[in-house]
Amino acid sequence: MKDVRKILLPLPSTSNAEAALVRGGNFARRFGAHLAVLHVRPDGRDIAPLAGEGMSGAMVEDLMRSADHESARHAHDVHTLFERYTAAQPDIQVVPLHSMYPVDAPSISFTVVRGAESEIVPAQARLSDFTLVPHPDSGDEVSSSETLHAVLFDSGRPVVMAPRTSPVGLIKRVCIGWNGTAESSSALRGALAWAQTAEAVRVLHCGDYQRRGPSAKDVLEYLAAHSIKADAVEFQPIDRDVGKGLLAACKDFDADMLAMGAYSHSRLRQLILGGVTRHVLETADITVLMSR
Repeated sequence: MKDVRKILLPLPSTSNAEAALVRGGNFARRFGAHLAVLHVRPDGRDIAPLAGEGMSGAMVEDLMRSADHESARHAHDVHTLFERYTAAQPDIQVVPLHSMYPVDAPSISFTVVRGAESEIVPAQARLSDFTLVPHPDSGDEVSSSETLHAVLFDSGRPVVMAPRTSPVGLIKRVCIGWNGTAESSSALRGALAWAQTAEAVRVLHCGDYQRRGPSAKDVLEYLAAHSIKADAVEFQPIDRDVGKGLLAACKDFDADMLAMGAYSHSRLRQLILGGVTRHVLETADITVLMSR
């Protein structure tokens, strides 16, 4: 599979990072691709403007030293985890980030940069085939959730959310959530890399969530044009919750991955009222590809 050559994996901390590394290594093997692990250290100088908010220069200096110490600890912990993981993966070659990657062979790199994660990660994601992120536990790891949304809204590329626990083996069963929107079309295109070699593919659709656009039957014809055999199943909301019904349908199929469009409604509306994207982000226990 030559469609995937570079995978970006930002690791802000060690929270859920091991499962993301395992999934990323599996992807690198599957596609013969490069996994670029990135840790962004916050720049303590960003605290300096607080001096104009009633804080003395000495107080700001203390805050900057404390923030720098904390960021150094995070960087050390992430790098230690990276080294422990790669030491146990002799088939994945460790290479410098900007070197030539081995052709059709899995490789991995690690780099640390300073700056704003919400700016650096989407910029690097634009020249990656997709970005893999650790599962952003609700209320626990705010930065990784911000990174996920920054990639979704500002990279033009898909984002793949790893499960919380380390997955076993390759992705073999793929579900594609479809509702006729441009977002679901983008996710469909992103899912082809996995669907082309999957053991089974299923298109999931729901009458309560279908928008004006191509039907699930049309999706099956599109997949067939890519030599992908799939079936389509209409699922029902559970307790009037489409997201809950979608994940239940994935479980019924024993899916390893769900591909879906993200935020057909605005993100603000979903944060206030709830929505399919929010429900999946908060509760999914499988690998999820999202795209806009």
